[in-house]
Amino acid sequence: MTLAPDWIAAPVLLPLFTAAAMLLLGEQRRGIKAVFNTLSTGAGLVIALLLLQGVNTQDAPAVYSVYLPGNWPVPYGIVLVVDRLSALMMVLTGCVALGALLFALARWHRAGVYFHVLFQLQLMGLYGVFLTADLFNLFVFFEVLLAASYALLLHGGGPERVRAGLHYIAINLVASLLFLIGVAVLYGVTGTLNMADIARKLALVADSDRGLLLAGASILGVAFFAKAALWPLNFWLPPAYAAAGAPSAAVFAILTKVGVYAVLRLWTLCFPESAGTSAFYGGDLLAWGGIATLAYGSVGMLASQQPGRLAGYSVIASSGTLIAAIGLHETALAGGALYYLASSTLAGAAMFLVVELLERAREVETAPPQADPGDEVLPDFVDTAPPRTVNLDDDEEVLIGRAIPAALAFVGVAFGICAIGLSGLPPLSGFVGKLAMLSALLPRRDLAAWVLFALLIVSGLMAATALVRIGIRHFWTLGDRPAPRLRVIEGLPIAALLAVLAALVVGGEPVLVYTRATAEALLSPQGYIDAVTAAQPLPAPLVEVAR
Repeated sequence: MTLAPDWIAAPVLLPLFTAAAMLLLGEQRRGIKAVFNTLSTGAGLVIALLLLQGVNTQDAPAVYSVYLPGNWPVPYGIVLVVDRLSALMMVLTGCVALGALLFALARWHRAGVYFHVLFQLQLMGLYGVFLTADLFNLFVFFEVLLAASYALLLHGGGPERVRAGLHYIAINLVASLLFLIGVAVLYGVTGTLNMADIARKLALVADSDRGLLLAGASILGVAFFAKAALWPLNFWLPPAYAAAGAPSAAVFAILTKVGVYAVLRLWTLCFPESAGTSAFYGGDLLAWGGIATLAYGSVGMLASQQPGRLAGYSVIASSGTLIAAIGLHETALAGGALYYLASSTLAGAAMFLVVELLERAREVETAPPQADPGDEVLPDFVDTAPPRTVNLDDDEEVLIGRAIPAALAFVGVAFGICAIGLSGLPPLSGFVGKLAMLSALLPRRDLAAWVLFALLIVSGLMAATALVRIGIRHFWTLGDRPAPRLRVIEGLPIAALLAVLAALVVGGEPVLVYTRATAEALLSPQGYIDAVTAAQPLPAPLVEVAR
């Protein structure tokens, strides 16, 4: 089933109308809001999947689906475009958002009044960023999702969240200011804000204005680097993500990829091989900056003592890997990196949810917490009394046959799967993505490629070491602390995200074919430019005048 072009606007309009409807319900009625939020988020994921199926079954130029909401000709009006990259990012957003929302319904959505409204507004901003084809609306959707993320970061209150939130807000406000300055400079040089039109006009820029053009692109790049957590502009991320509530942090895993997406989209559009003297401008910076970011994130993971900060550093390492791979400008390498993007985003989101359960398990409580009425809690695995001949530990308690709480067993298995996924170890999808990148890097002879090749291997070992250490601390040294109480609705979204990770492995070949086609289209952007600039508004309807 392929959706009509009018449906391209649905991922933006659906959360907007849902948020407006929930605002009309007032400050209470959380149950009704939860239903609306879940249905809207699920519907958004379904639409994203249908859009992905639509572009994947088409050949150029139909692989680019263009919609003109205001029916204005390009480049004067708003343009929305779905291609393989934007469809992939929307599907990832829908998966992560639905998992985070279901997890939040257990308790987190009651920690603030407007959680559901803010959640939908953040989804609107995310989908809008991936669909828009002009810089002005890219800025607008950036600000929508960031404004919602400011409130969601502070959701639940507490001095730690306020402190981290102030840093997060300050950094993003500065980045937004640089975004505006860069956009203004590019508009002054090219006379347009449509990204495809900018790419088409770059070759026509006079040599006297070439320096101003590159300065504007550099300023815009700094803004995107800050949002993508590129070193050294990423110091704000680990404390902010660690302080956020688990559902908010899980969605933040895709927020960092928004900056990466903006870098991929604009750099490949504006500075391809056909750009003449400006071809591959900043490519070395992307490659070495991504390598430095990957190294920084890996060392940060190894040094982290708290699982929340470790998960934050894993997001940084993932962003560095993607930007470095794109900076080296090779289709096979970029295809493996996009596959790794999907894997690392899902594993990172699941890890933030598991971290919440880990921290709950470490809390020392005098009595097990009481479940809310109606909550379904995972039971313990029931065992029988062991015979007298079994081995005893130092406290003269049996070493085998003890009851293992199902909640603790589930958390342990989920943590292990997330650790394997983030480390890039077999048999999960992180290994498939890394193997695809390593295979593409091996024949190259440039220094950056060899450094990235070695760092991909070393970073995986460092991540595995850090995650094993965290696992030992949280699962082997529990002492007499009671087992965590895990609601079924908290376990289901984690299990679903991990199941999608497993599905990426089972369908590894078709997914890699898709990501390689995506990379090929990114690195040869003429198809995108032609599709957008050739879009025509619909003719006005004929109206008969009655005599």
